[in-house]
Amino acid sequence: MRFFYFFVFFFSTLNIQAQHTDIDWLRRIHVERNTSLDGTMKFISHSEYLIGIGTPLAVCATGLIREDKQTLEKGIEMSVAMISNTGATFILKRIVNRDRPAQTYSFITPLENERFHSFPSGHTSNAFVLATSLSLNFRKWYVIAPAYIWASSVGYSRMHMGVHYPSDVFAGALLGAGSAIVTHKANQWLQKKRKKKVVSSK
Repeated sequence: MRFFYFFVFFFSTLNIQAQHTDIDWLRRIHVERNTSLDGTMKFISHSEYLIGIGTPLAVCATGLIREDKQTLEKGIEMSVAMISNTGATFILKRIVNRDRPAQTYSFITPLENERFHSFPSGHTSNAFVLATSLSLNFRKWYVIAPAYIWASSVGYSRMHMGVHYPSDVFAGALLGAGSAIVTHKANQWLQKKRKKKVVSSK
């Protein structure tokens, strides 16, 4: 909880101080964008739903089919991290209550309409919680590199589409990665505690 409150305080302050830099960068990324990439960026952005939900479920299914307890536990950990991150993002959006760029600046024309508040970026946080969870549970370069390239692409796509400020994306990336790390550490602690109980009961 201390991490969560620090996160709220730090980035609320950062948002106020960095507003001008934020909109300057968004202008460069969105207003001066290569419009031929609009379709690609929409596809990358929307891939967060399928990949973000599908990957943890696929890992769980693989563990069940192969009767591999370790793989199943990894899938469950990834699912818990995703759910926890989604909840934290939802709460933060309402605490910070930041308007979308197009609501403040008339020269921003978003490529899609979003219902909820801007800070932090939910797509980015979900992409980074998945990338970090994969990296912690499957420590192979061919897993880590594509995961973070995809997550970074999702974050960039949200700015290209004009629906998020750079600070929204940066905060979403940190929140997602932090949620995965905290969940992973908590899972390791629980596993150690279970082992101690098993040993003491013998």
